[in-house]
Amino acid sequence: MSLERSEVRFGSTAIRYRIRRSRRVKTVAVTVDPREGVQLTAPEGVAVDRLDGIVRRKARWIISKLRLNSELPPSPREFVSGETFTYLGRQYRLKVHRVAGPEVAVSLRQGWFVVEGAGADRIRAALVVWYRRHAASRLPERVAFWARKIGVPAPEVLIREQDKRWGSCDSQGRVRFNWRIVQAPMRLVDYVVAHELTHLVHRSHTAAFWTLLGKVMPDYEERRRVLGEFGRGVEW
Repeated sequence: MSLERSEVRFGSTAIRYRIRRSRRVKTVAVTVDPREGVQLTAPEGVAVDRLDGIVRRKARWIISKLRLNSELPPSPREFVSGETFTYLGRQYRLKVHRVAGPEVAVSLRQGWFVVEGAGADRIRAALVVWYRRHAASRLPERVAFWARKIGVPAPEVLIREQDKRWGSCDSQGRVRFNWRIVQAPMRLVDYVVAHELTHLVHRSHTAAFWTLLGKVMPDYEERRRVLGEFGRGVEW
């Protein structure tokens, strides 16, 4: 099976979907999964334009399913082989090699999150450490980039675990980011970074705040909307 992606618009809604092709299927099947999103399974010879047409015809049903799924609580993670986790918008399967002892090692290898250790709580803790370390590595470079565009000095960056917020900015000019944001695609990470840095100029969400953010990121409204849809899947 090969994997492709496409997108169609239905009114103001963008429907992003994955295409799985297989020689073993004769017809196109559409599924909407709470975790995996919209997926079409199709024979190898079906053109993407035709698949886009199928998605448009089923758009009302797809959107209703997506909305229903967004209202469901996220399924609890068991931290076992086969579960899906995301990093910078790309999905990776978990591969657990059970090794006795208290230590758990996590690495990203050949498209897999490879975990060596045992115990769901310890595996979760090790994954959080991995994400926090990568957030601490990747976010300062994005902060420096957007600070230059906004015209402010690059502030101190702190990585935290925040249940309800992607980021925050304190009175001393430091910015805090939820480590979970690095699960999102970089364009959504950039929205959160630019949003918090704009608060260094305008503390509140005034018209001036949104005007400045729109000047450096003209499509911020679309990024904010997509981030709202993305958020539920990264709470674990």
